[in-house]
Amino acid sequence: MPQQEKKQGQLIQAFGLQAAIILVVSSIIGSGVYKKVAPMSDKLESADLVLLAWLLAGIISMLGVLTTAEIAGMVSGSGGPFAYFNRIYGRTFAFFYGWSSFTAIQSASIAAIAYVFAHSFNAVVPLPRLDAAAEAFNILGIFYPLQNLGVKLAAVGLIVLLVGINYRGVRQGGSVSNIITNTVIASIILIIILGLTMGVGSMVNFQTPASTYPPDSFSSGNFGFVTALFAAMLSAFWAYEGWITLGFMAGEIKDPTRNIPRSLIFGTLIVIAIYLLINFVYLYVLPMDEMIAVAKDTNKIAAIEVIRRLFGDTGVLLLSVLIVVTTAGCTNTTIMASARIYYAMAAQGIFFNKAAHIHPRYHTPGNALIYQAIVSCLLVFSGSFDQLTDMLVFVQFIFYGAVAVGVFILRKREPDTPRPYKAVGYPVVPILYILFCAYLVVNTIITNPRNAIFGLVLVLLGTPFYLYWIRENKKPLDPSVLDDLEGR
Repeated sequence: MPQQEKKQGQLIQAFGLQAAIILVVSSIIGSGVYKKVAPMSDKLESADLVLLAWLLAGIISMLGVLTTAEIAGMVSGSGGPFAYFNRIYGRTFAFFYGWSSFTAIQSASIAAIAYVFAHSFNAVVPLPRLDAAAEAFNILGIFYPLQNLGVKLAAVGLIVLLVGINYRGVRQGGSVSNIITNTVIASIILIIILGLTMGVGSMVNFQTPASTYPPDSFSSGNFGFVTALFAAMLSAFWAYEGWITLGFMAGEIKDPTRNIPRSLIFGTLIVIAIYLLINFVYLYVLPMDEMIAVAKDTNKIAAIEVIRRLFGDTGVLLLSVLIVVTTAGCTNTTIMASARIYYAMAAQGIFFNKAAHIHPRYHTPGNALIYQAIVSCLLVFSGSFDQLTDMLVFVQFIFYGAVAVGVFILRKREPDTPRPYKAVGYPVVPILYILFCAYLVVNTIITNPRNAIFGLVLVLLGTPFYLYWIRENKKPLDPSVLDDLEGR
């Protein structure tokens, strides 16, 4: 390595308010906007209840945004929740958040979204597959790394390409997100307008429930309806996942104490509006029974079937391309933002040391991007995407709840610390959000113990690494490192 490459660069503040809002939107809008309406319809069998589930999931996500924004305005260093937890609970708790992001939450998100990209690309340009005997190769009867190999290689190719773009500069990565997000929003707005004006759909479709309504789940136990509604909301939560990503890049946001809270709130509101409008159009065009049929066919995507009804096969091709573009944009933002967690961890001596290196020319955490890419690519070949996405939502909500509790802790511990933004509706809004997070976590443990245990095991696997890194870095942490991570 040339001598100049060994020098340490610095992160640069490259994003203003508008760019930060775009990053929030692009980190949220991924595959969920096209796929989740079908399984939600299968659970609720009524269009108005499906929209209610989307709205409630958006409101609950907004409660999290309104709560987290207070801490985001106070702790404006790189690493997002890692920096928050370091300030609230200390280095140990912060490490386990960062480790869970590395092994599950963020890396699994990158792998899953990239896989959806590759699946959509496969619909446009068929990708090669191995013969049945080769695809049958497995590890422990659980992982099938050679199954659908062409799609998996395309997903890995996307990850490698986007890591390369982001390695060479934060502005390049931000420009990609800007272009893709503007394209996606414009396309979704066009679908909404044409879906409402072409005369194909009708309010009869929206107002008519499924022929089997009400579903059997409504009558199972005293809380059957609530349980079914909550199950549908879990699908929506995957679509809303990602709003907290902006905090990972706080060190690169201009005037972060003001712009991070504002961009979180405005960006999430934009997404809620988009989701309600586009899902109304889906249900306006496609009758509920047909939407449920889509849910039962694993090879179909709800948005594509709606577009097929509106524009025929040509429209299907164009929407497949749009899904490719959307998932590429969401993957790009997740890659760009998440690597900042590992940079912040390494700067504290509780991650691989080289992850703390900032490229002297490109001003990016290049090594952290590479480490993240390796794990994400391995998860692509694991093939366990549904399990990983269910698990990561469970683990993520543990930490979401911990951030909300932190608002109360910091209010008591640091009453005089300036707060550019204070949580709206305090203390009611944070309490409601904490209660919901607790309910989701407990409910998952009861109803889906395998994924809950899997998630907790991945988190706890960080224990030996943490003990090793703590032993190897016995020297007290330089206070300037904490100041940099917390944006002081």
